[in-house]
Amino acid sequence: MTTGIDRRSFLHLTTAAGAGLALSPALLAQTNAVSQEPINLGLIGAGVQGETLINACIKMGPDSGIRFKAVCDIWEDLSLSRVVGLLSRYGHEARGYVDYRDLLDAERDLDAVLIATPDCWHAEQTVACLKAGLHVYCEVPMSNTVDGARQMVQTAQETGKLLQVGCQRRSNPRYLHCYDRLLNTTGLLGRVTAVNGQWNLPARSDRGWSQRRVLDPTILQKYGYRSMHHLRNWMWYKGSGSGPVVTFGVHQVDVFNWFLQALPKSVTARGGTYYYERDTHEWYDAVMAVFEYETDKGPLMAHYQTIASSGYGGSFEAFLGDQGSLELSESPTRGGVYRDPEAPDWTKWIRLGFLRSPEVDAEQVTASVALEAQETKPPARYDIPVVVDVPYHQPHLANFFDAIRGKAALRYTPEQAYQTAVTILKINEAVASGRTLHFSPQDLAV
Repeated sequence: MTTGIDRRSFLHLTTAAGAGLALSPALLAQTNAVSQEPINLGLIGAGVQGETLINACIKMGPDSGIRFKAVCDIWEDLSLSRVVGLLSRYGHEARGYVDYRDLLDAERDLDAVLIATPDCWHAEQTVACLKAGLHVYCEVPMSNTVDGARQMVQTAQETGKLLQVGCQRRSNPRYLHCYDRLLNTTGLLGRVTAVNGQWNLPARSDRGWSQRRVLDPTILQKYGYRSMHHLRNWMWYKGSGSGPVVTFGVHQVDVFNWFLQALPKSVTARGGTYYYERDTHEWYDAVMAVFEYETDKGPLMAHYQTIASSGYGGSFEAFLGDQGSLELSESPTRGGVYRDPEAPDWTKWIRLGFLRSPEVDAEQVTASVALEAQETKPPARYDIPVVVDVPYHQPHLANFFDAIRGKAALRYTPEQAYQTAVTILKINEAVASGRTLHFSPQDLAV
């Protein structure tokens, strides 16, 4: 079991990790070994992402106090029945609903709702749940429209209910360590001069469905879907999704804003549908974007891309500084810190557990290699001494539940989520216009 990690516990755990320990479920459980106050939950959207959130909650353990009471999904014969059955195996007696409005009318003892529906439903469902007196954890993207995202924030402000948006890197101890220790406490990177990020998607066939489980056309039409293909592949359709650059890029561009402690001044982007059929893939399958930022240490550019390929390169964020660079990913197998050969020595930070020594020193590797005049000595690589051995979404959900219990503040406010929503949605607008688009202060304020 694990719930939210307060700052004192977090600093202790990251120091321990510097000595070679991973943040495993067993280690995290030691910080909160007492049964938690119950929280009654509803889930709206029982597809792949809904199941992901459920599994993260279940793995918090039986003492977490999380009790699923209701589940909603329009695919009654498949997603809804499967998830209700899954929950029952773990002792959760959850009632099933096809329409979220019926859930809100019937369920009177819920404390909060997790929303994992297609993007086009986020604003409507979040606003309704907040007005019903429920705290809301909503998956990203916050909304497929800026107006929808704004309504979500305004309703949270008006009702006083919590709204957590699922940019889970904000609660990931690995990211928190890099932000708190490597960027701020030590300033290891020096001045950040550029940022790169990408999420290259493996080119795969569209999601299919069993012909025995086809939804009636009247049900599809009622909930805004033209066909089963639309329902199963909604991310690619305008009006329901926003394409992969938004769906996946929102996580990483949010890290840009967070780590730089700045919001972009402009975005230039190019893209198109190069791999898939355009009649079923209305959004772009390849996009490259460049943001301009003005930080307190000076201006810089940040490049982001998502393309359909073999998946080569995967997903990461990289912050390039004049004394060191940081590559970061949710994956425990990827990431490192790279010291410029002329930067001050980092031994002190290794002793303090902020970094782990490289297994092989780059100087040893290149000692006997003659470099061309235009080449520079490769930087030494240091490991990030924090490994999060729990589901990626679990720390962010735990922070949400701790905030409900009054034990923590949300690590990601609705206002911050809105700024990222505006930032990421502007990419599609920039591609469509073929122009550099600028952000005004009014654009980024609710």
